[in-house]
Amino acid sequence: MTRIAAKLLRWYRRHGRGLPWRGHPDAYAVWVSEIMLQQTRVETVVPYFERWMKRFPSVKALADASEQSVLTLWEGLGYYSRARNLHKAARLLVDEYGGELPRSVEALRKLPGIGRYSAGAIASMAFGLDAPALDGNIRRVYARLFNVEVPADSTEGKKILWGLAAEHLPKGKAGDFNQALMDLGATLCLPKKPRCAECPLAEECLARRLGVQEARPVLKPKAETPYHVHAAIVLVAKIGNSRYALLSKRPSRGLLGGMWEFPNGRVEGDPARGLAKAIKSGYGFSVRAGEALGVVRHAYTHFRVAVHVFRGELTLPVRETETLKWVKLSELGKYPMGKIDRQISEKIMLKHKGAQSTRKL
Repeated sequence: MTRIAAKLLRWYRRHGRGLPWRGHPDAYAVWVSEIMLQQTRVETVVPYFERWMKRFPSVKALADASEQSVLTLWEGLGYYSRARNLHKAARLLVDEYGGELPRSVEALRKLPGIGRYSAGAIASMAFGLDAPALDGNIRRVYARLFNVEVPADSTEGKKILWGLAAEHLPKGKAGDFNQALMDLGATLCLPKKPRCAECPLAEECLARRLGVQEARPVLKPKAETPYHVHAAIVLVAKIGNSRYALLSKRPSRGLLGGMWEFPNGRVEGDPARGLAKAIKSGYGFSVRAGEALGVVRHAYTHFRVAVHVFRGELTLPVRETETLKWVKLSELGKYPMGKIDRQISEKIMLKHKGAQSTRKL
């Protein structure tokens, strides 16, 4: 065992975070937690994980669920392909592995949504295998410990860091060691203002010795983030005694795959003028824009968007399909949506409730 591993494991025994998936007897729980933790902070994940395990307590329970129920429970956690891949993988596990996760890195990597890092993390934590892991926190720790000057997100940088992760892995203790590295990066070896005075590896850290810890890891320059303007239309119809809104289901692949949204499209120039053309082009039906309901903004990983929201009306009736549906306003919460469309949904509900209260007065 290296000096670094011995020091870090001693620190972890005293300072490791108590998390609901740690020490869990079921490998399924470790898998779910690792997928949820991809690009998401621990404090955000914990309540989602607990709700998920209550609703889908086993691989079979997840496999038997509908995609819509899976996406609804995941709503707000972002990166929805993770949920779809969990669902697909669960069905594959039931069909081909008897509902159990395979116990090797190679087999784990064949499952949808599991890459090199996730496979190593699951194999080491769930099955005690000697497998290295390298997430964002661990990458930062190694880049500082060994003052890696090559960009960590380059091919060469990844090769160097994976090599360091394998070299320092203590045999038989990989699960605890990987979790210790994650905790160190999350609590002390922070991206900005690292708490070096409290770090158990401060004496071993080359970047700290050189005073360049905040400049590590080195990363490739980021391209400028594109900015898009969309216009969305809220179409509400009274059918019987209830009011319905028209929703569209996104394609199963790609951004927000399988989620529901209000009809919308990218526009140039004045959003109110461009709305009708965008809807006709994207959905094949014609609308007239009405009252402006506001603007909803959101930043995705690779672009930013501003969505101008309008009430409107159809110029001709629309026939429902599998991807175009009239939904009761009272049931909008049952349809999984991204953050933008959930905000639009909430605006509609508040406006509708306000109108009802006014009528009662």
